[in-house]
Amino acid sequence: MFQIDRSTNRLRKLERPNFSEVGVRERDHLQEWLASMPEALCEAMGEDEGGLLIIQKEFDGFQDTRERLDLLALDKNGQLVVIENKLDDSGRDVVWQALKYAAYCSQLNKENIIEIFQRYLDRHGDGRNASEAICEFLEVDTLSDVAVNEDNNQRIVFIAAKFRKEVTSTVLWLCGHKIDARCIKVVPYKFSGELLVDIQQVIPPPEAADYMVRMAEKATEEKSMKGAQRKSHQIRLAFWAQALEQLSSRGSQRFQKVSASKDHWISCGTGIGGCAMALVLAQTEIRAEFVMQRSDAEQNKWLFDQLLAMREEIEGSANMSLNWDRKENVKRCFIRTSLPIDTSNEENWPEMIRWACETYEAIESAVVPHLNSLNVRLQAGEAST
Repeated sequence: MFQIDRSTNRLRKLERPNFSEVGVRERDHLQEWLASMPEALCEAMGEDEGGLLIIQKEFDGFQDTRERLDLLALDKNGQLVVIENKLDDSGRDVVWQALKYAAYCSQLNKENIIEIFQRYLDRHGDGRNASEAICEFLEVDTLSDVAVNEDNNQRIVFIAAKFRKEVTSTVLWLCGHKIDARCIKVVPYKFSGELLVDIQQVIPPPEAADYMVRMAEKATEEKSMKGAQRKSHQIRLAFWAQALEQLSSRGSQRFQKVSASKDHWISCGTGIGGCAMALVLAQTEIRAEFVMQRSDAEQNKWLFDQLLAMREEIEGSANMSLNWDRKENVKRCFIRTSLPIDTSNEENWPEMIRWACETYEAIESAVVPHLNSLNVRLQAGEAST
């Protein structure tokens, strides 16, 4: 890394010490830096900010061993991420060590993960509920609607200032076999008495990583076309296809461009950014809901409060009682209702689809007409006053 000397129009090389030379230790410093700001890793890996949730440090919950995993995280796909930190040198055995940890972690179920994260939150004084925090991170209403740590798709991240050839070669081999493994180089520099750190992904190179992601997506698409999707995906695709066909036949305009999905939900816009009408297919119920999910939590709460003030009018127009869920500790807000039913039983589908169409139309006609005027007030900054 170089400093630009504008006065002489020359480059000046910054001093590059070893971590040990500047008193930086693995657990006391590097581990704490990454635990407190996982965004640094997300940026190095080319992922969205907030794409990693640290759920434990020095995890030692493996049976029949006292080994400790440096950092354990969850990504936006609900997959566990094993993070192994080294300082000036990766060593020769780091890959084998991380693979053991990934194998151990593959056995963790959803309840285990919630318990591990809750211990982390309790120990560090955060005070949050682990299950609610994971729901907020994954942007779901309930963990029963999503898979967590599914199959053998655990990710591995190696961090060091220098990686030995046997490590980089092995990580590239793992990538070629569809195991998401990364080498992140963390290099210290000195500048004007300050210690700087450069964090960059080196294996696989960013261009290669993008190519490998595209190839993996292509393979997944081909696999799904051959009918290898999970049963739950097949059920959702079939149900949403029937539901969308019925919505279209009833003249619904908002869902015209929505396609059947393997997801547990489908949604459409309402004319105001970050607000949507959604139908949600859970295991034991189907829901219809108006969702306020703008990037600014304060605006969501303001919109919710304005609509709540018109609750009697809205519920009267919809001809039903609604569940008004402000979600105090979560960014999103909901106005919803549900039909308890076994959604996996295809014999129930006609009743579910009829209910979904009628309920969606009722909520849409009761809520959406108020949005234009609320949007004008929102754009005028009323939500922040």
